[in-house]
Amino acid sequence: MNTKIWLSSPHMGGTEQKYVQEAFDTNWVSPLGTNVNGFEEDLEKYVGSNSHVACLSSGTSALHLALILADVQQDDKVICQSMTFSASANPIVYQKAAPIFIDSEKETWNMCPVHLEAAIKDCITKGKKPKAIVVVHLYGMPAKMKEIAAIAATYDITLIEDAAEAIGSTYKGQKCGAFGAFGIFSFNGNKIITTSSGGALVCKTAASKQRAIYLATQARDNAAHYQHSEIGYNYRMSNIVAGIGRGQMEVLDKHIGYRRKNNQFYQALFKDVAGITVFKEPTSAFFSNHWLSAIVIDEQITGFSREELRLSLEKANIESRPLWKPMHLQPVFKDCSYFGATVSEDLFQSGLCLPSGSNLTTYDLDRIKEAINNFL
Repeated sequence: MNTKIWLSSPHMGGTEQKYVQEAFDTNWVSPLGTNVNGFEEDLEKYVGSNSHVACLSSGTSALHLALILADVQQDDKVICQSMTFSASANPIVYQKAAPIFIDSEKETWNMCPVHLEAAIKDCITKGKKPKAIVVVHLYGMPAKMKEIAAIAATYDITLIEDAAEAIGSTYKGQKCGAFGAFGIFSFNGNKIITTSSGGALVCKTAASKQRAIYLATQARDNAAHYQHSEIGYNYRMSNIVAGIGRGQMEVLDKHIGYRRKNNQFYQALFKDVAGITVFKEPTSAFFSNHWLSAIVIDEQITGFSREELRLSLEKANIESRPLWKPMHLQPVFKDCSYFGATVSEDLFQSGLCLPSGSNLTTYDLDRIKEAINNFL
């Protein structure tokens, strides 16, 4: 039996152990130290746009703190992209706020600006303007940030970018995560770079970063004893985990290059297959890291479904996965408001993510090609 080809597995660069060993050698194994500081500085330099980065325990914790810094409170309204992983929406509920889900547009699969503005106007008509907008850069594809940022500015609503899947992606030359008041990254095991777990919050000001760090370290007051004037969280990244991140930053652009080559591989593979479309940038303004490469299958043309192809690949010990199930279709969010048509629903029914790891070998790609061609 051939070894399993995973959808997106961790890919170490080789220097991570040096930074981790340094943490052990200096006995800095707590949520502070030179690796945490160094990883934050690396990310700030990489993202640019006068960014201030706080390294945290997960992308989810980063989004939670972003909502707190945006003053989202109980019964507030927060607009969120529907087609995403649940971690984009769960922190809204942590704050006892109400998510309002927005459909995707067809070009980037991200939040539709038209439906976004319709939702805002509806909320204002009902007497409660949304506190924040959570836009996602799905699978590394930048959202239509010009239109979305303009809408957020027009209505004076805090814009938060869930760039968990999009580190290194750009829109009109600007890094994803740097457009909103806050941006978040994830370093989970399946991301382009990983710290096994972990995430980061991108802030516009040093004051916001320091406030985030304060809240992430149990909101301890500046006193010799342990004193707390408000509720805090155990959200800070450890110095050991940050050491892995520092090593991963050294290979980030190389890994993005591999992911983009995978997307080109799939474009060539399906070039002459009627009814299958590979997800790619709509124009040159968009630069995707192609964290995951995905296809859409028109069953009326191909004669087979996304699920039939997925199961065939599974038999060949190759992992693939349906696109994210939209949040407004999830049982836990069934009572939440939704604005849009059926773009995200249709994509969920017909879309499939294919193996996209930066560590895929030529042999792996040959196996994928053979399995797909045999199925076709």
